[in-house]
Amino acid sequence: MTLFYPNGQPYRGTEKQTQQASQSPVVYGHRGMTLEEDLNASNRYYLETDRGVIYKKPTPVQIVHVDYPKRSAAKITEAYFRKASTTDYNGIYRGKYIDFEAKETTHSNYIPLKNFHSHQVEHMKRIKRHGGIGFIIVRFTQSDDIFLLDADYLADCWSAAQKGRRKSIPKSLFQEKGFMIPQKYLPRIDYLRVVDDVYFKTGHI
Repeated sequence: MTLFYPNGQPYRGTEKQTQQASQSPVVYGHRGMTLEEDLNASNRYYLETDRGVIYKKPTPVQIVHVDYPKRSAAKITEAYFRKASTTDYNGIYRGKYIDFEAKETTHSNYIPLKNFHSHQVEHMKRIKRHGGIGFIIVRFTQSDDIFLLDADYLADCWSAAQKGRRKSIPKSLFQEKGFMIPQKYLPRIDYLRVVDDVYFKTGHI
């Protein structure tokens, strides 16, 4: 099946891998997984242990062409993403709405702001304005450090970028204003532990 972005450009992501990851059983101890796979496994663990209800958001797709090789089967051969997605994950934890974006960077000491989009920043600003919890999770792949950074800092960096004063978020900001997420066996990425410390214990909601 061929997928296209809303602007008509063909999608070249790992749709098959994403589908397989979402359908496969959890392998909590597997090293070398992508951040998305690790988060999906962690979210399934949270769900199984009734700790939280958080899911990866599906991307709306409009089907435009279907082949019928036989009467009992149909094959989608062309489709388009209906619209740009907002953020990667959302759900409910301890009575609060949670919404966050997850990114990986191969740079050792920064993540380019071009990895984010204006509609995502605006979306998270709305979440925060209405009392929800919004943040980004970023993995620095060279060191395998994973940080949680409140969406307000992303918004500040984005605003500076619009004025030509910034092109990236330095790792030092994650170290100073963010929080490193512990990695362990169960769950693989225990970001809700950080959410507890940052938002509930301190009252920063």
